[in-house]
Amino acid sequence: MPQVTLPDGSVRSFDHPVSVHDVALDIGPGLAKAALAGRVNDDLVDTSYLIETDSQLAIITERDADGLEVIRHSCAHLLAQAVKHLFPEAQVTIGPVIDDGFYYDFAYERAFSTEDLIAIEAKMTELSKADLLVSRAVKPRDEAVEHFKSIGEDYKAEIIGSIPAGEDVSLYSQGDFTDLCRGPHVPSTGKIVAFKLTKVAGAYWRGDSNNAMLQRIYGTAWGNKKALKAYLRRIEEAEKRDHRKIGKKLDLFHMQEEAPGMVFWHPKGWSVYTVIEEYMREMQRLADYKEIRTPQLVDFSLWEKSGHADKFGDDMFSLHVDDRDFAVKPMNCPCHVQIYNQGLKSYRDLPLRLAEFGSCHRNEPSGSLHGIMRVRGFTQDDAHIFCTEAQVQDEVATFIDFLHKIYADFGFDEVIYRLSTRPEQRVGSDEVWDRAEKALAEALDTQKLDWELLPGEGAFYGPKIEFSLKDCIGRVWQLGTIQVDFSMPERLDAQYVAEDGSRQTPVMLHRAVLGSFERFIGILIEQYEGAFPPWLAPTQAVVLNITDKQADYAVKITETLQNKGFRVINDLRNEKIGFKIREHTIQKIPYLLVVGDKEVETLSVAVRTREGEDRGSISVEQFAELLTEQVERRGRLLAGVQVED
Repeated sequence: MPQVTLPDGSVRSFDHPVSVHDVALDIGPGLAKAALAGRVNDDLVDTSYLIETDSQLAIITERDADGLEVIRHSCAHLLAQAVKHLFPEAQVTIGPVIDDGFYYDFAYERAFSTEDLIAIEAKMTELSKADLLVSRAVKPRDEAVEHFKSIGEDYKAEIIGSIPAGEDVSLYSQGDFTDLCRGPHVPSTGKIVAFKLTKVAGAYWRGDSNNAMLQRIYGTAWGNKKALKAYLRRIEEAEKRDHRKIGKKLDLFHMQEEAPGMVFWHPKGWSVYTVIEEYMREMQRLADYKEIRTPQLVDFSLWEKSGHADKFGDDMFSLHVDDRDFAVKPMNCPCHVQIYNQGLKSYRDLPLRLAEFGSCHRNEPSGSLHGIMRVRGFTQDDAHIFCTEAQVQDEVATFIDFLHKIYADFGFDEVIYRLSTRPEQRVGSDEVWDRAEKALAEALDTQKLDWELLPGEGAFYGPKIEFSLKDCIGRVWQLGTIQVDFSMPERLDAQYVAEDGSRQTPVMLHRAVLGSFERFIGILIEQYEGAFPPWLAPTQAVVLNITDKQADYAVKITETLQNKGFRVINDLRNEKIGFKIREHTIQKIPYLLVVGDKEVETLSVAVRTREGEDRGSISVEQFAELLTEQVERRGRLLAGVQVED
């Protein structure tokens, strides 16, 4: 009879097979009531799952990440049930969990309206309060196909029909609704208490534009109403910070149909871009990186040799010229190896750090494009470190220190570390992957960092550490990465002369701090809500005269500050000073320098901030010192307003 070992190491013995729910009840009625699922020997299962042999068990509640996924998956089924109650002719298709929520695709004769979503959500609440028992049944594939065909669910029948013949499928039922699903699900609909439908959009069946257009209803679900409320507040704040709206309002950039997924940078936006590029160039110079530049068009044979053609061929732009096939560069690494290969290297030349602000293009699906966050043309702060295997750990540790300083300068002080290991489809031997994964893990441990393991999420050529930032409203952005690659240098014939005179293949570390400039600037816009710290602001100060009598003085101050290297403009329009202050405050210029007769007399400026703070009158030199200090401080301690849960 089974012995059940719990996460704390305690063991409970039973003289008969026992369900996950029964074990939870044996521990205490409170836990049994809170239980949503169980993890038995690493398998996530329903609370009704029967444990018949000695097993390890963790009871899953709303406090667990697994519990949240079970709630969201179950909520997708609750949505489908509500739609079938209100719109019996609608056909259900698929309903997966996504970040922060779920969606379900439906085939229906007309578009769902906002009023429909309100009615559907109300019906979901009604079904939740009914606390319907959720049960699982297993049926042969063909029997399940016939069942769904008989009730007019052709899409669902097609899905099941694609499962290999002879296999069984699991079905979940709640009240009068049955759906195909692997599970697990909550034990009853009453466990789904905090949800919200958010929007409806179009989606092609199976993601193929040749198929029928379906309607995708999105929603979010949380373990309790407090968490839902906090999430909705974050979403409201995120909408207010949308980089596309702010980019237009502040005249930073635009996108248009003639160049889908490409950015038209306006002068103000390009100013932010170039400040970041100059900063990164100087930081890399100090860290002994050598800046290079590689071609945009490269013969397709190089991408075949590197392995990128097999892995990313469908995402590459290509063209045929002079009886040759070329690819527009989707990434920089194979080209960097070509520079390394010019002239035989010695072990004394390593590590060699090659950096490029590499312009790349990828054929991203049109539906995935999102402002400047997801584009087809982008520039990476890309670099590759060629080193010996013995140097890998030190190089990774040095890079982590380098990355921390840069993130702090941009106002980010909370970094999340994840180690992604070998995927199923990969190049290189298991022995090589063992060494690479060990080197990255040891580098993280040496830095005494808490990190998360992501099995199977590495690149096809090597494992990687991913660095993610948490912004001021709690969103997580994956940005930096460092990847160990034993394979590409060998595939592309890179060598060095070792200390013993033998020819060896260097290890190649792929690394980026910001990722793409476009996406990073989008993140900065949302982080600061367009109010960039002075070192990044397109215009750092504006000089405002009160009347025409101060115009010459305003011009002189502007020129003085510009000659000191500051980005300063003036506004000499014949408008009321209050109007000009409001207008430039809306444009989020950090400092507004007002000059009237008193300031002309005392050779000073009256300093106001965009936040409305009156700093009083100070000399131009004092203001220059203030702005210099602000620029040198960069974004440290200026990460933005925290949104409380």
